Amino acid sequence: MPLKKSQRPLKRWTKQKWTTPSGKKSSETGEVYAPKSQIDRLKSSSKGRSKLAAANRKKRQATAKGKQHARHGLHKGKKR
Repeated sequence: MPLKKSQRPLKRWTKQKWTTPSGKKSSETGEVYAPKSQIDRLKSSSKGRSKLAAANRKKRQATAKGKQHARHGLHKGKKR
């Protein structure tokens, strides 16, 4: 049975390799969890590295407050 239109992006999303910038567990480092391709793209420029650092700061602050999710801005504007 073919996938519904609403299910197709989910299939593509699950095929992506998701990781943290350091490659360690997010629960240990407090880093954001994102697709490897996005992290590599951000690491390749100084503006991207600063954006990644800001996202990690926001993630760590939210984690320290006991929150599971953080509005860090890396996925802003992405259709999910």
